[in-house]
Amino acid sequence: MKRFLEVAGFLLVVFGVCGVIRELTDGWFKLMGLTRFLTENVWFMEGREVFVNIVIAALGLVLMIVSDRVRKS
Repeated sequence: MKRFLEVAGFLLVVFGVCGVIRELTDGWFKLMGLTRFLTENVWFMEGREVFVNIVIAALGLVLMIVSDRVRKS
C-alpha cells in the first residue's frame, strides 16, 4: 500500500506540474495531456485550468506525505 501511494502521488505531482506548464505556455508544452482531458471535459472546471492543475499537484504531494505515515505492508 505504501508503494502504491508513493507512485500515485508522484504521478499526480508530475501531471499537475505538466498541466500548469502547458496552461501557462498556451498549449505549447503538450507532454502529459492527461489533465487536459479532465479540465476541458468537466463543465465546472472550464476556465479554471491552472487552478485545477495546481490542486492536482497538491493532492499528489498530500498522497506522498500520507504514504510516509502508512506502515509498510
